[in-house]
Amino acid sequence: MALCLFAFAASHAQEVKIGFVNSERIMRESAPAKSASAKLEAEFSKREKELRDMQNRLKAMSDKLEKDMPVLAESDRIKRQRELADYGQDFQSKNRRYREDLMQRRNEEFAAVLDRINKVINNIAQSEKYDLIVQDAVYFSPKVDLTEKVLRALGSK
Repeated sequence: MALCLFAFAASHAQEVKIGFVNSERIMRESAPAKSASAKLEAEFSKREKELRDMQNRLKAMSDKLEKDMPVLAESDRIKRQRELADYGQDFQSKNRRYREDLMQRRNEEFAAVLDRINKVINNIAQSEKYDLIVQDAVYFSPKVDLTEKVLRALGSK
């Protein structure tokens, strides 16, 4: 019995190598993530500006209608209210399409970034013989934090 316990203890005495990666920090600070953000900003900046301009025009139309309301004839008031409502619906529609397109492209870009990050983490795990690398943890010791190493590896590729 003692011999079995000794053999069991010896086989489990191997050190397990564990690492931690702060995925939120990597997605915020890594070169590929910054590049993806810049690409999305460049791709969508024109549409964002158009929407801001539309929003400003909508507000100006609304303010002008409110200011002119006491002196407008009933037919003019109804016409301008209808124009304001139509323009507001057009703005809402374009804004919704913009947000949907942005979210779809963001998901596409960051899926590629995440894939690249995971490959770097796997390479580090295999080359340094890690048994486990965790991306989310309540607590981790700084000595098992691999975040800087992953950021450097992503920056050099």
